[in-house]
Amino acid sequence: MSEPTLTCPHCGHEIKLTESLAAPLVAATKREYEARLASRDADMGKREQTLKAREENLSRQKEALDAEVAEKLRHERARIAEDEARKARLALATDLEQRAKENAELKEVLSQRESKLAEAQKQQAELLRKQRDLEEQKRELDLTVEKRLNEAQESLRAQARKEAEERLHLQVAEREQTIKSMKATIEDLQRKAEQGSQQLQGEVLELELEKMLRRQFPMDGVTPVPKGEHGGDVVHQVMGAMGQACGSMLWELKRTKSWSDAWLTKLRADQRAAKAEIAILVSQALPKDVESFSLVDGVWVTQPGLALAVATALRHALIEIAAAR
Repeated sequence: MSEPTLTCPHCGHEIKLTESLAAPLVAATKREYEARLASRDADMGKREQTLKAREENLSRQKEALDAEVAEKLRHERARIAEDEARKARLALATDLEQRAKENAELKEVLSQRESKLAEAQKQQAELLRKQRDLEEQKRELDLTVEKRLNEAQESLRAQARKEAEERLHLQVAEREQTIKSMKATIEDLQRKAEQGSQQLQGEVLELELEKMLRRQFPMDGVTPVPKGEHGGDVVHQVMGAMGQACGSMLWELKRTKSWSDAWLTKLRADQRAAKAEIAILVSQALPKDVESFSLVDGVWVTQPGLALAVATALRHALIEIAAAR
């Protein structure tokens, strides 16, 4: 193996480096390399501490990058230890350049992440602002809807009251017309009844009433109460035009010449027992304040000549009430 030589920069003469001549140069180069290496290690330690503080806030990508840098550093140190002193400067320069490049890349990554973080924070702030605006708009919309609902409800109530008043007015008018018609019918029937009132005397009165009711209202049920049983004399079941039950009337007939208030109490009790809607007392003798027929303490009181007219009017009222239900 040939000995290493040095070329004079002035004359170009090659000088062989013997062991005695090269030893000081090697020692000086070694000391310089070791000093540089120690300085570089110190710088590397400081930089590693700085990078470590920064790397704690990085993601797994940065941790992977640090591991790769550490692996390269380990290989670089092994390569520097194996290389000769003449390659130290080049290796150190390459390492420093690589570290600078890595630092620049790291700074770029950090800059990009900070930029992305700032953009994300800006977008989050914008989203929060929009969310507040939407919530405010929703509250305003809910309030507006609530107001409109209240206004609509008030309008519907007013319309319902108006329609109810109109219906009530029509019903009152219809009732007045019905009462007027009933009065005319009663007067006409009264005139007719006065001609044949002698037929409703004595024991024939009940049978005659049953016959009149069946003849006048053939679809209704007319049932006599057996003699000796409580509950009036005749039960009149009113049926509608479609055959539906509309209620019942309980008839009681008296043939005495003097009036007794006890009849009313008894007939009301019989009405409750029979579950009848209307109780009617037919008597020749009437209360002193009643001329022909009237409602006395919840019981209709009438003379025999108006029994059919009263039955017609009350039956019509039961059918109307059933239809309203």
